[in-house]
Amino acid sequence: MLSIIGPGSNRTCEGRTRREFLQIGTLGIGGLTLPALLAAQAHAGSNGGFVRDKAVVVLNLQGGPTHIETFDPKMSAPVENRAMFGEVKTNIPGVTFGSHFPMLASMADRLAIVRSFSHGNSSHGNAAALVAAGGNPTKAAMGSLYARLAGSTNATSGIPNNVVLPPPAAGKMYKGLGAQTERVTGVGTLSKAYKAFDPSAGSQVLNNMELQVPQKRLDDRRELLTQLDRIKRAADASGTLAGADRFQQQAFDVITGGVGEAFDLSQEDPKLVERYDTGAYGIPKKLQKKKSNVPAQSPIALGKQMLMARRLVEAGCGFITVTSAGWDMHGNAFGINDGMPLLGPAVDKAASAFLDDLADRGMSEKVLLIITGEFGRTPRINNKGGRDHWGNLCTLAMAGGGLRVGQVVGNSDRIAAKPAADPVTVDQLLGTVMHTLFDVGTLRITSGVPADLNRAVTSVQPIPQLV
Repeated sequence: MLSIIGPGSNRTCEGRTRREFLQIGTLGIGGLTLPALLAAQAHAGSNGGFVRDKAVVVLNLQGGPTHIETFDPKMSAPVENRAMFGEVKTNIPGVTFGSHFPMLASMADRLAIVRSFSHGNSSHGNAAALVAAGGNPTKAAMGSLYARLAGSTNATSGIPNNVVLPPPAAGKMYKGLGAQTERVTGVGTLSKAYKAFDPSAGSQVLNNMELQVPQKRLDDRRELLTQLDRIKRAADASGTLAGADRFQQQAFDVITGGVGEAFDLSQEDPKLVERYDTGAYGIPKKLQKKKSNVPAQSPIALGKQMLMARRLVEAGCGFITVTSAGWDMHGNAFGINDGMPLLGPAVDKAASAFLDDLADRGMSEKVLLIITGEFGRTPRINNKGGRDHWGNLCTLAMAGGGLRVGQVVGNSDRIAAKPAADPVTVDQLLGTVMHTLFDVGTLRITSGVPADLNRAVTSVQPIPQLV
């Protein structure tokens, strides 16, 4: 979407200053020009052909989602350990989820639930970065690794290849909701050019997509679009574009072709938007008064975030991180007792709508959905109706991407405190993601890839039960 504005309006609705002019071919992100980014994408794609036609969407439940109340209810454990709200049967015999996930339970045959994911780190920032990077030695988040190898933008559509969608990305009305993206978008030793693009952060990309013209020319939108088309056709006829660097021409096409439309939910069928909608899970006023930060934990934007993720995948984005706050359920703000009835159903509705939407579009095998967080919660419920930090067992569920789904991987011990069988590590999570996105065998012998980056991606193995 190329926004055309007049000089009488010099700020966006979010309060950002508009740029005076748009220079075609110099759309900046991370200090690079769009042509350079497109060139990087093409170089990666042609350099051995190791980039698969796949995408990954990570639903990051920030704060540490309880593994017990999500996908390992452990009703055989003592009452102080088992899921507070009980369990719901899935469509896999003998497998149950926490009671707030009936929709996902009904499609469990499309999911792989890992009940033995463990890394031992119980510190928010460190654990979040560890999981986001899959423990790779560059310490770059997996989305940044992907952007470094596949290119920062999709060469065909110009869409950024690594995007993070916090609640404010779904609209200005969600500006006050939790959006801690830094923990899961680190670039480690890589260039900042590969950092995740955040459409809610006043990015140079979105600012530069606005072309300012005299106010009088806004009176006839059709004439303006005709003029843009005339400019392009004239450039073609004169040989200006034909003789230019092909990435400059591609940049021109991206700007006039509508890369911003992928972020525009107004183009979706209202009935589909309703299927995703989590607006009903707002925080009651009584609970809002419990602590000052509680209102920011609301999941009301989550459905729109997931719908936007699907739109970005369709536009060619390869790695998307969707953040959902509020999962730090000690009981001093949210507890398991008052947090799960809000956040659990929101994730259930948004994630199940996403999976159904992908299936309806024939995209299930192309897109890998990962549901996880920085760590799990203590096996014992505390005296405030919450659970505390626990890195010895963590939430992890996957769907799609061509993996072997419809199964439970590993088991927890009798009180869901640690793995009892088939432990899964962060490097295996990294391996699963990298083997989904890349032909690792081809990448291993591809020249031009820095040795440390090559080793970080090709030396890890996926979760064996899933491939």
